[in-house]
Amino acid sequence: MVPADFVNHMLPAAMLVGLRIAVLMSLAPFFGGEGLPMLPKAVFTVMLTAVLLPIHPPPVIPVTLGGWLQAVGGEMILGLMMALTLHFVFEAARLAGNVMGFQLGYSLVNIIDPQSQVDTPVLSVFSYTLAILIFLQLNVHHWVLRGLAHSYDVVAPGQATITMATTGAVLKAAGGMWSSAVEIAAPVLVATVMVDCLLGFIAKASPQLPVLAVSLALKACVGFSVLWMVLGHWPGMFEHYFVQAMHLSERLLISTR
Repeated sequence: MVPADFVNHMLPAAMLVGLRIAVLMSLAPFFGGEGLPMLPKAVFTVMLTAVLLPIHPPPVIPVTLGGWLQAVGGEMILGLMMALTLHFVFEAARLAGNVMGFQLGYSLVNIIDPQSQVDTPVLSVFSYTLAILIFLQLNVHHWVLRGLAHSYDVVAPGQATITMATTGAVLKAAGGMWSSAVEIAAPVLVATVMVDCLLGFIAKASPQLPVLAVSLALKACVGFSVLWMVLGHWPGMFEHYFVQAMHLSERLLISTR
């Protein structure tokens, strides 16, 4: 027979602590990807809950339906916000790949993205996959787990309060995704635009030259050469983005206290 103390106290407390973990494990990049089976993720979520529950027990267990709805909603939104801050970095990489693919003539070449299982432009998948590899090489997944444990120091389980300032900060961060994508794709974008301008001048000066026949191949050669040269700078660039994402996650947590 299940003890009454477990049903009345331990199980509700574990639900409040584990809900934030479960949302993050389901939605965060890498952790929530299709490549990881559901069973290991579920076991890992239960293990994290068992570890963090004795350290960060909920200060108050809701006793009313309204209290439970507020506590559960707050925990789900906290997990979602922590996942979104990382998603903005990866979506910036994906968007940069789309921009580069359009400039290099690869916008119509689609393959199956192993993370989302949908048709995606090839350079978008390349940049996203490279961002995942950098994510793992820098041990950012360890940062995420440490940040998750620290989040219970900042906001106790069931005590989150979502404000308009929090929503505005998330929307502002989403806007920063576009500028990050342009920054990633800028070298290839500038090089291909310069090639377009050069070919335009050549076509104007000598209309008899078959500029259109060589323009796509020339842009691809120049663009891929520039991309190859700047790939060495991507780890440092993405490390900066990941650090910014973790700082943003902490600021969002503070705004919900």
